Amino acid sequence: MAAHTQIFVNLPVRNLAASTAFFRHLGFEIDPRFSGEHGSCVVFSDTIFAMLLTHDAFRSYTTKAIADATRTTEVLVCITRPRREDVDELVRRAVAAGGSVHKEPQEHAFMYGHAFTDLDGHIWEVIWLDTTALPTRV
Repeated sequence: MAAHTQIFVNLPVRNLAASTAFFRHLGFEIDPRFSGEHGSCVVFSDTIFAMLLTHDAFRSYTTKAIADATRTTEVLVCITRPRREDVDELVRRAVAAGGSVHKEPQEHAFMYGHAFTDLDGHIWEVIWLDTTALPTRV
């Protein structure tokens, strides 16, 4: 069987220390092997990571302008939580750490979601899925 694919979402941040502290406050670990003065690696699972990169480091990967996530949306990152109550708890912790609520909670037949913005305006959607209630497709 093939090795698991990993995903590294690269995000530009204005203040690396503050952004790293923000995600630590949310309960996520930082992988020191991929972290240093130009970036921090936030661990969401053994296959999903967010690279918080200084603007200078981020620029080394692209020739395009860096989007100001407080004014435009460049990406929507969605993460799952194992329990419904964990969704609201993560948003509460994000707000307590200096983030803000992006939109109010949304209830769907098979999903519950809420969202926050981090210190740089990146949008993080947080969802819980009831896989037993997922609609079937033909």
